[in-house]
Amino acid sequence: MSEGDIVERTDAPVTAERLAGDLRDLGLSAGDAVLVHSSLSSLGWVAGGAPTVVDALLSVVTDDGTLAMPTHSTQLSDPKSWEAPPVPESWYDDVRHGGAPYRPAVTPTRGMGAVAECFRTYPGVRRSRHPCVSFAARGADAEFVTADHAYDYPLGEESPLARLYELDAAVLLLGTGHDTNTSLHLAEYRASYPKTEVVDGGPILEDGERRWIEYEDVAGDTSDFRELGAAFEAAADPPTGPVGEGRATLCSQVELVDFAVEWFEENR
Repeated sequence: MSEGDIVERTDAPVTAERLAGDLRDLGLSAGDAVLVHSSLSSLGWVAGGAPTVVDALLSVVTDDGTLAMPTHSTQLSDPKSWEAPPVPESWYDDVRHGGAPYRPAVTPTRGMGAVAECFRTYPGVRRSRHPCVSFAARGADAEFVTADHAYDYPLGEESPLARLYELDAAVLLLGTGHDTNTSLHLAEYRASYPKTEVVDGGPILEDGERRWIEYEDVAGDTSDFRELGAAFEAAADPPTGPVGEGRATLCSQVELVDFAVEWFEENR
């Protein structure tokens, strides 16, 4: 969607004050821990762009809360699994060993949206160490959320997702749907159904040296996330409402993940 298209469908510029008010009306509060998935364009024409959205979120949860976002960098994954687009097999070694390593303060996100890419650069934000599926957080429990992110099974029990679950965090879908809801991957790890084990990899910087690491994982599948999300919302009726010119949903991550575990076991 072009910026002109966004202007055409926006009645008035979306301000930080309006966003903060809408978020509070939805149920987000000071002191909350919240994992945000967002689409900037869905919110209408936001005055100041992505930083305005980040500022509004931080103003609502305050320093007593914790704001977290996925900051994945899939451009650093093993090229053998790339599909959008694939690259020739003859390129694999150069891709694995010829590019810059993952550095939390430098490496850009891929496919996470403008708000997450902006958030990772904010003062005081901590970003986890995983080269492909990192998370960033700022606030009271940012260190707890991002520390010691396991390389193996990186969206499982030693991940920021599991730490947020321990904090009884909320999940905020800000103009996005459950198809982008990373918390559902935690449920995939926890559910019992036939899974495919895979080996992936990525470049890291360790003791000043670039190193390619390999890590074990299970193959995730997002194809039924939208269906699962609809079933969850029908059962749990989480708060939904306008934020800017878009729609948002605020879920309990514990309720969502626990529901998804049972749903996967019944439907996969």
